[in-house]
Amino acid sequence: MLLGGRKPGPYARPRTEESLTMKRIPFNIEHAFGTARAGVLVVRGRPVTTPVFMPVGTQAAIRGTPPWQLGEAGVQILLANTYHLSQRPGPKIIEKIGGLHRFMGTDLPILTDSGGFQIFSLQKKSVDEDGVTFSYEVDGQRTRLSPELSMEHQQKIGSDIAMAFDECLPWGVERAEAERSVDRTTRWEKRSRDAHQRPDQSLFGIIQGAFWADLRKRSARAIGELDFDGYAIGGLSVGEGHEVMCRVLEDTLPHVAFDRPRYLMGVGRPVDLVEGVARGIDMFD
Repeated sequence: MLLGGRKPGPYARPRTEESLTMKRIPFNIEHAFGTARAGVLVVRGRPVTTPVFMPVGTQAAIRGTPPWQLGEAGVQILLANTYHLSQRPGPKIIEKIGGLHRFMGTDLPILTDSGGFQIFSLQKKSVDEDGVTFSYEVDGQRTRLSPELSMEHQQKIGSDIAMAFDECLPWGVERAEAERSVDRTTRWEKRSRDAHQRPDQSLFGIIQGAFWADLRKRSARAIGELDFDGYAIGGLSVGEGHEVMCRVLEDTLPHVAFDRPRYLMGVGRPVDLVEGVARGIDMFD
């Protein structure tokens, strides 16, 4: 139950039975104070109390911690990375083994990133309307990734929460490029949603817009219209600094559906977690 009977956010729309290609994640907000809130997600049949920090197992392993100790450490949900796992060992092998949970040796819920942020960090890449071409940093192999391929990989891997494919921009980007990117990200995320056909896997959208308030609002509205199971704030932790990050959150979160989980991607310093929670973020990595 939402605290005080608050209704879904202004850009959430009801989903028809015909459009169900995602597993709606149960999310109850149990307490709220100002813009901060505390709640419960139910993922893989397990309650995940929010706000929650999600350790990152980029290549399907949390460094320094064996999988059987994750629960003892208080971990509720993990991350793995589609980009790295699509290169080694590849989604077909993970699927053949029995899925990502079996591959990682854990029954904890798992979220997979789409690979957009990792591609952003590569030096040699080419972006066009269809997707991104880049060289894998380990062996230089030329690789192509698109919204459809990212969805194919994540569905084969079998994570509980998949992320839509987006374009992440660097700090200092020109506004004209940011405008083009916001609209391209919206098109890519619509393609991601259309390509996602696994009903037991939730799908989160990612809001971009660089560092302009009006572009963040534009992105939040457009991505909200696609009716994802949750919404991530992307394009931060790219060198902008703490104060800018806080300002971008304040520009963005009023336009994000209140009744869906909100995930701040790539942000994990203690002070950033505290400031993010104060502004209404539920999930961090």
